[in-house]
Amino acid sequence: MSVTIDYFKGIEDIKDEKHYKLLDDLDSLSNFKNEFHTPAKDDGQIIYLCGNSLGLMPKRTQNLLIEELDVWKSHAVQGHFDHPHNRPWKSCDELVKPSLGRLVGAKPDEVVAMGQLTSNLHKLLISFYKPTEKRYKIVYEDNAFPSDNYALQSHARLHNINPDDALVRVKPRAGESTLRTQDILQTLDEHDDSIALVMFSGVQFYTGQFFDIGHITSHAKSKGAVVGWDLAHAVGNVPLKLHEWGVDFAVWCSYKYLNSSPGGIAGIFIHELLTQTHIQVDHKRMEGWWGHDPETRFEMGPHFTPSTGASAWMVSNTPVLTLTALYASLQIFDEAGIDNLRAKSIMLTGYMERLLKSSNHYTDNDQLDHKQFTIITPSNVDERGAQLSLKFNKDYMLFYNEQLQLNGVIGDDRKPEVIRLAPIPLYNSFKEVYDAVSILERIMDEF
Repeated sequence: MSVTIDYFKGIEDIKDEKHYKLLDDLDSLSNFKNEFHTPAKDDGQIIYLCGNSLGLMPKRTQNLLIEELDVWKSHAVQGHFDHPHNRPWKSCDELVKPSLGRLVGAKPDEVVAMGQLTSNLHKLLISFYKPTEKRYKIVYEDNAFPSDNYALQSHARLHNINPDDALVRVKPRAGESTLRTQDILQTLDEHDDSIALVMFSGVQFYTGQFFDIGHITSHAKSKGAVVGWDLAHAVGNVPLKLHEWGVDFAVWCSYKYLNSSPGGIAGIFIHELLTQTHIQVDHKRMEGWWGHDPETRFEMGPHFTPSTGASAWMVSNTPVLTLTALYASLQIFDEAGIDNLRAKSIMLTGYMERLLKSSNHYTDNDQLDHKQFTIITPSNVDERGAQLSLKFNKDYMLFYNEQLQLNGVIGDDRKPEVIRLAPIPLYNSFKEVYDAVSILERIMDEF
């Protein structure tokens, strides 16, 4: 974008159509919308604001998948070694490492596409949650995504520790929806050398809050804790610098902002300081043949020799079709650039926020009747990604979300009170944001 968030300062009538027209005219990324298939209704295309749950399908995905199916058809097993498009299956996981590294701020050997998010988290917790009699606590957010909750609790039990004793949940202050960084840091100070692991989400799934990953990581490591992050809602959404920030490990899925297909292949990051062979680290690790050194993997020896870096945590061979779908989408990210996407994202979300706050139904008050809503996502652009979480009266939230969908606006609901709307910079326009908010306003006027 050739304009900044300052564009909105001093505007008296944000609902004037000239604003979205100008912003769309200035949008240097607008052509990327043509890279995606957008679902349509009988009476026209929908406004898709749900890429934080499932990204749209890139058009090039279908072409690349057809190529792989043709290779399977014509080459069968030889496709592992002899591939007409120079993507041999025996090393296809290497295809995406440079792109993933750029997205999360890592070296290629620190990342790998593999498995699914929660199964990957379990694998890394086996290696990096090492409780002792004194140091056994896990500090994380109170309203973490359920799967993270389940995984952390289960690993406490695997070590014969009562989860109620091990898990330290950081909660928002009374009357607030999001966590203050100072409260997270204070919790770390309070539990100090009893902390074994600190794990938060990069962007919180319910509120859309973008945590200060660098600051929290640095403070947690000063306490001697291992630090991990669930980046399901952060990767492909906000710029990340995992290597520079000293993050120990991270996990993510790829079917949200990375548009890799429903349930697509996930990924992990492990800092090189935890994997370099000259550093003697006792890694208990679930091991399988695809984590074996690729130079000798197919010799089928009985003893495990780990691959370099994060690849040593791979267990099974790479699912070629889902890896190819991810590869297709990552090409688009490389072309657009995550910093450019972030600049447009700030503008899109800022425009949506100002339109919503100009609504007759918006309130700052948390006591909501059936014709009111508020926004619980931080207003500070440095503390949010591409998502705004709108809080409604819990008795009416599902109804309003249903009405939005009937009128062609696809967001999603998160019980008990939230509708999430996520304008995605790769394929959403400022006009779509304008139209979506106008539709919400009309629905609330009518009902």
